[in-house]
Amino acid sequence: MTFPPAAPFPGSSRGPARDDLGARDDSGARDDLGDLVPVPAVVRRVVSLVPSLTESVAASAPELLVGATDWCSHPPGLAVRRVRGTKNPDLAAIGALAPDLVCANAEENRAEDLAALRAAGLAVWVTAPTTVPAALRSLDRMLRLGCGLARPDWLDAAEQVWAEPFRGPRRRAIIPIWRRPWMAVGRDTFTGDVLARLGVDNALAGSEQRYPRVDIAALPPHDLVVLPDEPYAFSPSDGPESFEARAVCVSGRLLTWYGPSLVQARADLANALGFQ
Repeated sequence: MTFPPAAPFPGSSRGPARDDLGARDDSGARDDLGDLVPVPAVVRRVVSLVPSLTESVAASAPELLVGATDWCSHPPGLAVRRVRGTKNPDLAAIGALAPDLVCANAEENRAEDLAALRAAGLAVWVTAPTTVPAALRSLDRMLRLGCGLARPDWLDAAEQVWAEPFRGPRRRAIIPIWRRPWMAVGRDTFTGDVLARLGVDNALAGSEQRYPRVDIAALPPHDLVVLPDEPYAFSPSDGPESFEARAVCVSGRLLTWYGPSLVQARADLANALGFQ
């Protein structure tokens, strides 16, 4: 989850990923939102508008990628055309790349931008997972049905890593994502599910919003604060001083990205949180 400073407030008007979407046929395949995507029989050119999806395609078939956002930092050294940000993509540049498929996300990308790409005749595949299992299914479908690839080994490895249930004492945490104003992870988020599978319950899981503004002087009971370095770049010198509870800075990529990072995320996050 990587948001430019101009647009730190994520949100989506569409629902979570669906599980009843079927397979690919001559007319295409359905993405996480249930929309039929007219994917060509052979996909040779892909533009990704989401950092985690860029990494997923690059780890599976790097030759397919022809464009990615300025925020797509993995894999390091990725040499493709940059098409600005997740919230302000260069639509003309994307069209000029003539992609067979554009990979997007319902939370990170604006619906109006995706509609404009579809109106220009491009096939747009939208992901929308809010849990780890949903993310693994979503990636499998995007890569197999959207990109026409075989299921990658790293996806099997990630599935195995997250199959083991958490056993141990549970913590209760606040997970800020922004300050000035303060915002935090609320209900029904991938980030909240990742932490829940590590034994950390989100103290704001009952919020009406997925990313509510919060008053840090009036937070619900918690014994931990988890500070990712994106979208806001929390660091040991910027964030922990605002809270009385123990605050831990973690990699935003490990906490909020769904893709190859999931293979190592469980162990690395547990280590960073002091659970090992």
